[in-house]
Amino acid sequence: MSDIASRGYSNPDVLVSTDWVADNLDTAGIRIVESNEDQLLYPAGHIPGAVQVDWAADLNDQLRRDYLNREGFEALMSRSGIGQDTTVIFYGDRNNWWACYAYWVFQLFGHSNAKVMDGGRQKWEQEGRDLVREVPTYDATDYSAPERNDAPVRAFREDVLAHLDAGGQLVDVRSPQEYSGERLHMPDFPNEGALRGGHIPTAKSIPWARAANPEDGTFKTAAELQEIYLNEQGLSPDGDTIAYCRIGERSSHTWFVLTHLLGFGNVRNYDGSWTEWGNLVNVPIEK
Repeated sequence: MSDIASRGYSNPDVLVSTDWVADNLDTAGIRIVESNEDQLLYPAGHIPGAVQVDWAADLNDQLRRDYLNREGFEALMSRSGIGQDTTVIFYGDRNNWWACYAYWVFQLFGHSNAKVMDGGRQKWEQEGRDLVREVPTYDATDYSAPERNDAPVRAFREDVLAHLDAGGQLVDVRSPQEYSGERLHMPDFPNEGALRGGHIPTAKSIPWARAANPEDGTFKTAAELQEIYLNEQGLSPDGDTIAYCRIGERSSHTWFVLTHLLGFGNVRNYDGSWTEWGNLVNVPIEK
C-alpha cells in the first residue's frame, strides 16, 4: 500500500503507519490503545505497551443504553495513563472497525489528539511484529474532561427524523442483506432484537468494509474512496450526512472515512441505528 501522505486524504495526519508505531513504542507522550470486537485478542497478545479499551465494559454505560459520562471517561483516561496532551494511537481487529468506534467515542469528550494505526492488528501481525502478553501499568493521570458533547458527531432518532424531512444524506453501512430486510443482523452474528427489517428511506447502501483493503486492512486511497462514495453513490462532501448500522459500531468506521479521509463537513453517527429504528413504532422503513 502507498505511503499515507501520498493517498490524497483530507486529513492524512489522523493515520499512522505500523512502521511509525514500531519506531515510537517508547516515545513519551504517546499511548497505544487496542480496541477489538474479540476481547480475547488483547490478552492473547498485543503491541508492547498498549492498553486495552473494551468497547462494552469501558465505553458504554453499564445500566442505560448510552456512553460513559464525564466522570467515567476521566477515570478511564486516568487508569490508562493518558493525559490531556497525550497522543492516543488506536488499533484493533477487523479493519480497525472497533478502533474507529473507540476513536469516535473519545471525540464526544473532545480528545482530538488521536490517530488510528492504518491496517490495525491484521497488518501488524502480517508483518511479523512483536506481540506480548504483559499488561503494562502506568502512573494514573489527573485527567479533566469537559462534559460530553454529542451534538457535533452523534445523531439521535429525533435528529434522523428531522434529517429525513430536510432531505439530508443517509448512509446504511450494513450488509446488503440487512439493508434489504432479508436479515435482521450480520451474517454469523446473533440477532440483537430488531422487530422489523429493511432500511431508513433514502439511505444509500454502502457496506463499511468497502473502505478497506481486504488484503491488509489498510484504508483505500482517497481516489478509490471518492469513486465509491461520490461517483457511485452520489454523496456530496458539502451535504449533512448521517451514517448508521445496527448499534453504531460499523458506522463509526464510515464516519471516520467520510470525516477525515474524504473531508465531509458534517457527518454524524446514529448509534441507536437499526436496533432502535427497527423497533420504533410508526417510523418509515423501506425494503
